[in-house]
Amino acid sequence: MFRDVALVAGKDLRIEWRSRVGINQIGPFAVLVLVLFAFALDPDRGVLAKATPGLYWIAVLLCGLLAIQRAFAVEVADGATDALRLSGIEPAALFLGKTLAVAAQLLVLAALLLVGVAVLYSATLGGWPLLMATVVSASVGIAGAGTLYGVLAAGLRVRETLLPLLLLPVLAPVLIGATRAFEAALAGTPADGWPWFGWLAVFAVIYLVAGAALFGPLLEEA
Repeated sequence: MFRDVALVAGKDLRIEWRSRVGINQIGPFAVLVLVLFAFALDPDRGVLAKATPGLYWIAVLLCGLLAIQRAFAVEVADGATDALRLSGIEPAALFLGKTLAVAAQLLVLAALLLVGVAVLYSATLGGWPLLMATVVSASVGIAGAGTLYGVLAAGLRVRETLLPLLLLPVLAPVLIGATRAFEAALAGTPADGWPWFGWLAVFAVIYLVAGAALFGPLLEEA
């Protein structure tokens, strides 16, 4: 099963690397979102500094939506969904492989956005163990939930607009927990943020288990 997970993840990552969509479109979009937030809020009054954790994770969620939609748009456009169903790969391995690929892209985007908030918002990044743990757990949770709901919407004509409506309410706990953990890390009180990291880890585990169990039937319906 681990070999199949690696094959599926490698396939998706090679497609993204060769297409350069993440580098040429999603990455610049992420930076542009941060720039627009900086224009919208007045940095002289300290509003931007206080809102940095929330703005950061909103940008991550928006970029995550693009990465998830891209992951399934490629399969549907080329008719590869049926080939995956007939390949003999376990549905759980398909789910975990696609989740791993999306999570890897999110980690790269999250690192880019961290540099962005440090440069554009003059944020002092501290509490690195908590920051890194939060980024990893939140990325896995977003990728797991996104892959599960992505396959649910993949077979529909309105999947581009339906996926955000399905996914964003589900990811509200991730936004809240990750924002609170980042606030604690940036404020120099990481001990207050570790319980929020625990919540994010539980969320990620729940969706990894649920996705591995439900991906097969949802793929058949799609």
